[in-house]
Amino acid sequence: MGSKVEGPSAPVIRRDPYEVLSVSREASDQEIKTAYRKLALKYHPDKNVNNPEASELFKEVAYSYSILSDPEKRRQYDISGFEALDNDNMDMEVDLSNLGTVNTMFAALFSKLGVPIKTTISANVLEEALNGTVTVRPLPVGTSVSGKVEKQCAHFFGVTINEHQAEAGVVVRVTSAAQSKFKLLYFEQDTNGGYGLALQEDSEKTGKVTSAGMYFLHFQVYRMDSTVNALAMAKDPEAAFFKRLEGLQPCEVSELKPGTHIFAVYGDNFFKTASYTIEALCAKTYEDTTEKLKQIEAQILRKRTELRQFETEYRKALARFQEVTNRYSQEKQTVDEMLKQRDSIHSSFTVTRVSSNSSGSSAISNGISNGSSSKAPSEDSNAEYSILEDGSTDGKDKSTKKKWFNLNLKGSDRKLG
Repeated sequence: MGSKVEGPSAPVIRRDPYEVLSVSREASDQEIKTAYRKLALKYHPDKNVNNPEASELFKEVAYSYSILSDPEKRRQYDISGFEALDNDNMDMEVDLSNLGTVNTMFAALFSKLGVPIKTTISANVLEEALNGTVTVRPLPVGTSVSGKVEKQCAHFFGVTINEHQAEAGVVVRVTSAAQSKFKLLYFEQDTNGGYGLALQEDSEKTGKVTSAGMYFLHFQVYRMDSTVNALAMAKDPEAAFFKRLEGLQPCEVSELKPGTHIFAVYGDNFFKTASYTIEALCAKTYEDTTEKLKQIEAQILRKRTELRQFETEYRKALARFQEVTNRYSQEKQTVDEMLKQRDSIHSSFTVTRVSSNSSGSSAISNGISNGSSSKAPSEDSNAEYSILEDGSTDGKDKSTKKKWFNLNLKGSDRKLG
């Protein structure tokens, strides 16, 4: 079973995860985990610096394991193949040892800005653990140890628990007041006497510290993969809220058996050492807190299911809202145009008519307002004389007549004198 994948860093064809890990479809979780460890170490970038093909195979192995190690993803893939999975969730991890100074600076900058960058664990650390050549310091239950670990190095600790502690549950947490980046690792005993990586938790910023924890409390506890949220935000910022709980991934181990268990703090800073405090606790003295954690985990899972359903409702409502908003704009424009047309029709009801020869009308108006006439002087004289002869009472002519009488009367007065 294969599927085409888009993206510059993804292979053109995705192979069947079972084929990639060389396991059967009935393989147990332990068989899948063992196969992944061997292949991840074989194709690790640290061991294949000049082999780009090995880097792609390493990504393919990691992606295949991310599917088959998650019961829900494995179930979805078994039913519908890659189509049932979100293609954007293919995690790409960065190997700091091969980045170089400039690229490491860019990666550190993006991380500082809040962009989650997943990094690989050094092949040297994994190989030394697998060979059993690492130094393990004791970490008694109920105590804590502080230290500083160099980048791409690890400090190993052995936590020994008895039957009562195993039954009550155990918690291992790491915090850094300096907000260092680190990984909390859990190793299982391998058949050859060494230790194989079983779990890893990347540190997350919580308040004023960075922290990571593993909870072996006999019920399913989930870890949050922040890269899922970052990818959702980049893809669709408005709908990223609905993906906020999709980053919850179930921890593969929920309980520890009596004996000594190996944990490690891995320095994941880009340049400097990582400061940390690691502590191991028995859940017996935290029964109320344990019950609260169990309840909130169940509530979050229910809420995730509700959000998936609500997202469908939200998208339908949003589409309807956009449709109604578009209609609102169209209706508003239509009403504005109709009212404008109505005002234009109202203004047509008037005795004033605009002449086709507007320039001529303007000239006539100007002539009247200036008290002048466009007629020739001779025509004016004749018109004035005829008006006097027939005794017209025109207003303009009356003014002219009055002026004529006044002149003659003055002349008569002089003669009489």
